[in-house]
Amino acid sequence: MRKTISRKVYDTEKSTLIAHNTCGAWGDPAGYEEFLYKTAKGYLFIYGIGGTESKYPEETIVPVTEEEAAKF
Repeated sequence: MRKTISRKVYDTEKSTLIAHNTCGAWGDPAGYEEFLYKTAKGYLFIYGIGGTESKYPEETIVPVTEEEAAKF
């Protein structure tokens, strides 16, 4: 997935995967997966995808700070 936010480009295919988190089981409407990425320019972001009742009901990219990434 590729998305531009505040003139910064976030692209899961061109970024480095740092960490992964899964919550729930496959098919769980409240379940989701989060992937923490770092771009070549050093921007950090979370790519999230999940069920219809999860915090990621649609495929999304969320920029995060270094502090937020450390908590991930």
